[in-house]
Amino acid sequence: MRYYSSMAEKMEHNQHRFLKQETGLEREESLLCRFEQHTTWKHLLLNNKLMLITLTGVLLGIIGGFTLRPFCLTGDSVMLIAYPGELFMRVLKLMILPLVIASLISGSSSLNAKLNGKIALRTFVYFITTSLLNAILGTTLALVIHPGITNMEETVVEPSIAKAKTVSLMDSVLDLGRNIFPDNIFQAALQQAHTVYVPKESILLTNDGDHLSTSIVSTVSPINHLGWTEPKVEWSRTVEYRSGTNSLGIVFFCLMFGTLLGTIGRKGYVVIQFFSAMFDVIMKMVTGVMWLTPIGISSVIAGKILSVDDISFVMTQLTWFIFTVALGVFLYQWIILQAIYFFFLRKNPFKFYLGLIQPILTGFATASTAAALPLTFRCMNERLKIDSRITRFVLPIGCNINMDGTALFIAVSSVFIAQMSNMTLNVGQLVTVILTSTAASMSSASIPSAALVLLLITLSAIDAPINNATLLFAIDWFVDRIRTTNNLLGDCYAAAIVEHLSRHELKNTDIDPYYNDDDVTSDDQCGKELRGKSKTSFPNSVILNVEVSAPTSIA
Repeated sequence: MRYYSSMAEKMEHNQHRFLKQETGLEREESLLCRFEQHTTWKHLLLNNKLMLITLTGVLLGIIGGFTLRPFCLTGDSVMLIAYPGELFMRVLKLMILPLVIASLISGSSSLNAKLNGKIALRTFVYFITTSLLNAILGTTLALVIHPGITNMEETVVEPSIAKAKTVSLMDSVLDLGRNIFPDNIFQAALQQAHTVYVPKESILLTNDGDHLSTSIVSTVSPINHLGWTEPKVEWSRTVEYRSGTNSLGIVFFCLMFGTLLGTIGRKGYVVIQFFSAMFDVIMKMVTGVMWLTPIGISSVIAGKILSVDDISFVMTQLTWFIFTVALGVFLYQWIILQAIYFFFLRKNPFKFYLGLIQPILTGFATASTAAALPLTFRCMNERLKIDSRITRFVLPIGCNINMDGTALFIAVSSVFIAQMSNMTLNVGQLVTVILTSTAASMSSASIPSAALVLLLITLSAIDAPINNATLLFAIDWFVDRIRTTNNLLGDCYAAAIVEHLSRHELKNTDIDPYYNDDDVTSDDQCGKELRGKSKTSFPNSVILNVEVSAPTSIA
């Protein structure tokens, strides 16, 4: 025991001990705080590792492409650089068709037919509204910025496609109906219908003795060599099939099949479980493929940059056009889309946006919403916790119908080409551009550069020179990637908003819809409140009602 000579010395000693203990506590708190910060950063990196490697792949592709351009590589070298990216794209596209089929059937079958109709109506109204907004935004920006330069028309080379008759908006709408209602579901997996115009030919029968011979005579008028008349060609409309998956027809068939499958009760449960398991397997495959993202995406971007002939031409003469499209995409993504999300959900929209960075980067690299669809499913279901019944319903439909960025691009391109040709568009023509861009975008295929074909329809509607559209082929490899991000985000935000608007109906369908018996419910679809129904582990376990009778004695 220590003795103190005075009370002051004792108080000083106690104060010193107290300060020492306090300093130790502060040191422990500081170490604990540092550990928590380290754990938080580690947790953040682990949760976003796929997003980080995707961003790394994009940056490596851009840097590698521009670094290798001065070496003027041969075609074989560029092909070898782009080859890993080609394989990566092929694997992603391989999973699109089974993913769409499994997601639509399992998603629509888990909801009743009435709710499917409500969700479909809300989805289509949202798609049409946002596409119209993008077309108006693109037209307005093109009129304000005026990206078209008059003397640029001299650099345009006449393509051979301009000599053929271009399909009209009516043909495009009719083709949309033909593809929605295919006559052969197996053919829909390989081909899609489209209208083409061919020169009309007449067949003449000539009598050659005892035989009849046929000869085909074209209706093309002879060219007047004096030069004051143009040759007249009579065109015949015909419907042909071209290579490519008819996604619209498959979507329609799967929606009808899944909706009716959910109405037949327990007899369809095995089929529903099959497609649900198929969806889970595809998503596991996607998770494995995503680890190849840095190699695949960097190869795709580097190969595309190296294959462009003259980037300086793009950056000098078409700078204002690229700026107009990029500004429209930026305004829609960061202002209009966020305002729509906040208006309906009253939540922070930028938090939702940051959760979609990985599919955005994948869509930018691949220039295809369909190729990024597997990743979009993964982020929407696992990261953002959107109801899987909604994502399986909305995302495949939006991937084929909702093309917000395409509507904006077609509107800007139409006004741009009109300005380049010294055309002054009146109010009626501007309205035609807006409506035609909206309608054409909804019939666009989810493939790279599909908007350039649809642009010809809008140009024909306002009598703008179709030849000048070929100028945009030089930059579509880049602009296509920008507008694809709009298409992808439009689908994701649509799923979140439709889920919010359908939240009450979704709660009412939380109990397993595949069984009507009061004593059997599904374990994974029942909540805490079972509304008086007994909960069992069916179908993971089997309930047997066994009647046991007392043994009888044998006389």
